[in-house]
Amino acid sequence: MEDANCNIDPVNLDSLNYQKVGRHNNPKGTEIDVHGIKIGGKDIVIMAGPCAVENERQLLTTAGAVHELGGNILRGGAFKPRSSPYSFQGLEEEGLKLLKKAREKTSLPVITEVMDTRAVEMVSTYADIIQVGSRNMHNYPLLKEVGQCRKPVMLKRGMNATIDEYLLAAEYILDGGNEQVILCERGIRSFETAYRNTMDLNAVPMLKKLTHLPVIVDPSHGTGRDWMVPALAKAAIAVGADGLLIEVHYDPKSALCDGPQSLSIRQFSQLMQDLKSLTKALGRSLIVTESALA
Repeated sequence: MEDANCNIDPVNLDSLNYQKVGRHNNPKGTEIDVHGIKIGGKDIVIMAGPCAVENERQLLTTAGAVHELGGNILRGGAFKPRSSPYSFQGLEEEGLKLLKKAREKTSLPVITEVMDTRAVEMVSTYADIIQVGSRNMHNYPLLKEVGQCRKPVMLKRGMNATIDEYLLAAEYILDGGNEQVILCERGIRSFETAYRNTMDLNAVPMLKKLTHLPVIVDPSHGTGRDWMVPALAKAAIAVGADGLLIEVHYDPKSALCDGPQSLSIRQFSQLMQDLKSLTKALGRSLIVTESALA
């Protein structure tokens, strides 16, 4: 017998909840301008860098390579939410200062995570894009706080969140007045143990249909394995993602955080070459900027 639920269209049901993030508010889609880099348009944006800021040499070496190889935005965590209290927690404000130094040397805008409402103002003074991580997607006081700031916010999908829960979290930020929101699919937790997370690429076309916001994919957290990252990165672009968030480290084996899923500079270089060919075939292209902050 046919399943009674198979004829239900969740898109039509869920769209009633999305007063501000719903695509009906901007059918052409929203573009977010970060110092001349437009996220959400025809071109693909590449955000890359280490999971965590460890020291000046590590960050500047990796940032220089990201810039030279065509990356557009530097990622790096100064505050790190870790499962174990004994794991490296980040350099905090010292890490933010190093990110600022890397931006000055490379011209790359910076994206970094905020974990606490009390730190939003401080992080905002250093970051060009504020990231709300997977663990904080349901942190409604934090969502309201970043909704009050006027910096772009990248909201990662919670590891156990449905699409509906995810978009309602984004609704909190827009409801606070901040319309510069970028969505990031980073994989969800499932029964599978062969890789870190299940990379839910179904989410990309679904999000593009339901919302006008740009959609970025993080294949590093989505797989947890460096050798899988390039394949999933290319697949993400093929299904319509507006860009990628990729972990890159100048020496992944020595990384204090997420080394197994971080690309080496050589791997990142090859991926960028592959993406140039892929985006051309898809009628898109990578963003090319001589000096993003000029």
